[in-house]
Formats: sequence, structure tokens, C-alpha cells
Amino acid sequence: MSGNPITSTIPLDEDGEHHGFLRLPYSRDDSAWGSVMIPITVIKNGVGPSALLTGANHGDEYEGPIALMDLAMSLKAGDIEGRVIILPAMNYPAFRAGTRTSPIDRGNMNRSFPGSPSGTVTEKIADYIQTVLLPEASIVLDFHSGGRTLDFIPFASAHVLENKEQQAACVAAVEAFNAPYSMIMLEIDNVGMYDTSVEDQGKTFVTTELGGGGTSTARSNAIAKKGVRNVLKHAGIMKGELDLSASVMLDMPDDDCFVFSHDDGMIEAMKDLGEEVEKGEIVARVWPVDRTGRPPLDYRARRSGILASRHFPGLVKAGDCVAVIAVKV
Repeated sequence: MSGNPITSTIPLDEDGEHHGFLRLPYSRDDSAWGSVMIPITVIKNGVGPSALLTGANHGDEYEGPIALMDLAMSLKAGDIEGRVIILPAMNYPAFRAGTRTSPIDRGNMNRSFPGSPSGTVTEKIADYIQTVLLPEASIVLDFHSGGRTLDFIPFASAHVLENKEQQAACVAAVEAFNAPYSMIMLEIDNVGMYDTSVEDQGKTFVTTELGGGGTSTARSNAIAKKGVRNVLKHAGIMKGELDLSASVMLDMPDDDCFVFSHDDGMIEAMKDLGEEVEKGEIVARVWPVDRTGRPPLDYRARRSGILASRHFPGLVKAGDCVAVIAVKV
């Protein structure tokens, strides 16, 4: 464990249903010998594969915590063969604050891997996951949505990997998750990502973007709850048949999928999520906010496809992503 101060209040490798905490000592003004208490559930039954299920990698994304809290409460040891490790809120300080990053150290969990046992609070959590939990897992599911600043069509995704056998296993697990859309995803910047750490350890990895706006919906929560159970069934851990419906496969082949704002202003959406977009078509307008009588600036699609993501708040800043265009496979 390389000196990581985090300890688990429950056993990680005993049969049964165990609910407890990862306790991280954290001395602060209001508690000299205080701790960050990160909820964890471990459910185990005999010998079999292990799944690591995580939510609130970013603290303002809620489908994962809802689906995983529900699973932790309802899943019984007799329902599985193997082990399920559930962390509903990886970045627990951010989750409690309702923010993307930690209020303690401004740490973005998904840019903090592999972490450090002697680093910030966020880096210590990342290191514990990297060195203690990840090596135990054969399949990993990490829930995301757009948080307060983005909104997405609901999809599960895998990445393009050098190891094509591993990539195929990830794509198969994504298809088993069975979101309305499935994506081969291009990351703007994958340095320090949890995704990269998982994949570098050779694990089968599924991630999602299930909505956004800093909330969840009945539909997005239902997709998450169904998807996590499908993944466990696909991995041979949970008993029962997969619950499958139609899913559209999408690709993000290059940087032309992204549209970024060059201006501050008020954004006007010209296309809704899931709509078809032609190359050169206006997807958003940015209006000046400091005076009337000036026209908006048009932002156009750089490729044809469907609108997979959009900027959510009504105001936009230069550098913000205003739209993502994905291509149907």
C-alpha cells in the first residue's frame, strides 16, 4: 500500500455483505484528528471475478451515486459469484459539496491518477484506488455525466487502445451496459485520468456520460441502474439474463468532433441533443451581453453527425466546449 494512510473499516475479501468506510485522516480547523469518511460496500460470494464500480469521480454527477447506492442496498451475496466493490462517491469531498472538484484541495479526481500516498487529499484517494482496489478488479465501471456545465445524450463508452484484445473486451462490456447510445470515445486530454490508469493495468473498462446539468432524471437513473446490473451479468458475477434494447453505436474519430467558444457571452442552442447536424451548420450562437444592437457569433459543426453534447449553462466563456458532434457507425 506504499504508506497510504487510508484504512478500510470493513474487510475487502470476506464473504457476505459489508458496508463501511475508507477512512482518510485529515486534520483541519474544525477537527484536529478528523477524517474523510468515504462510503464503501463490498459484497462477496466464493471464488470468481471482481468488479470495481465507482461514481462521483466528479462530485456534481449523480446517476452513478444513485445507481450504486441502490445496488449496495439491494444486492445480496447470494445473487453473485465473485466480488463487487462499490464506491458510490470516489471524490467524496466534491460529492458532498456538489462540485466537480474537491473543496479541500481543488483536486479533479479524474486528473489526479496515479495519485500519491503523501500528496493532497485527492491524490491520496487516487493512490489508494490505484494501488489497493484496482489490482483486485477484472472489470471496472466508472459512471460519469456532464455535471453542471455539460449535457450529453446517454451513452456508455470505451476508448481506442493499442491492445486490440483488451479494446474488444471493453467494447463488449459497453454493449452489455446497453445505454441508448454506445461510443468509441476520444478524450481531449487523458493525462492523469482514472480511465488511463484502469486501462494501463489491463482491466476491462466501461465509462459513461448519462446526462448532465448538475442533476439526474428518472430516465438517466433507470439507464444507470439497468446498465450496472447488465455489466455484472456480462462479467459472470451476477446471475440472470441481460436486459437489452436497441443501442446506436457512435464514434468520435478526431478533433473535428469538438466545437469550442472563442468568446464570452450568452449561448443560444441551435440544435438539440441527438439531432442530426451537417458539416458547416450552425450548432450554437454566442450573443454579446454588454450591449444591444450587435449580432451573435455563429459556431458551426466541423463535421456531420449527431449532437452528442452541448454546453449547459446559459452563459459561456472563451475556451468552453459548446458542442460535440459524434458520428454514427
